[in-house]
Amino acid sequence: MSGAARSAAANHFRGALARWPKDPLRPECQLQDILAKRLEKGKLAPVTAGAKQEQADIKQANALYSLLEDRYKNKVCAFWHLQGTCAEANLAQYRPAAKIFEPQSNPTYYKDLVKELEEAPTRSWLQRLGKRLSGIVRMG
Repeated sequence: MSGAARSAAANHFRGALARWPKDPLRPECQLQDILAKRLEKGKLAPVTAGAKQEQADIKQANALYSLLEDRYKNKVCAFWHLQGTCAEANLAQYRPAAKIFEPQSNPTYYKDLVKELEEAPTRSWLQRLGKRLSGIVRMG
C-alpha cells in the first residue's frame, strides 16, 4: 500500500472521530482528542508481526466504525432476520432478566446510577464539593 492508502485510512479515521459522541462527564478529556493526537503522529495502530502499517491503520479505523455503528447488535438482528424467524422473540433470550437490574440489597441502584450520571455534568463546583464531602462522611 502507498501513501494514498495511508491517507485514505486517516480520512476514514477522521470521519469516525467526527461522528463519535462527546463525553459529558469528562469534557476536558475526550476520546476524539486523544485519537486525533495519535493520528497526527502518523501511527494509528501498532504493527503486528507480518502486517503492514497501512493495513493495521485501516483495521483500526474499521474497528472504530464498528463500535460507533453498534454492528455487533445489528449482526444478531440480521442473523435472526435471515433465519426467517421473529427477531423480537429470538432477541428476548439474550436480554437479561429484569431482576438483574433490581438487586435485592438495593433495588433502585441502577436507576439511581443513571440519574447520577445525567445530573453530574450540570453540577456547579460547590455542588460537586458537597457530593464529595457527603461521600467521605458516609464512608468514614
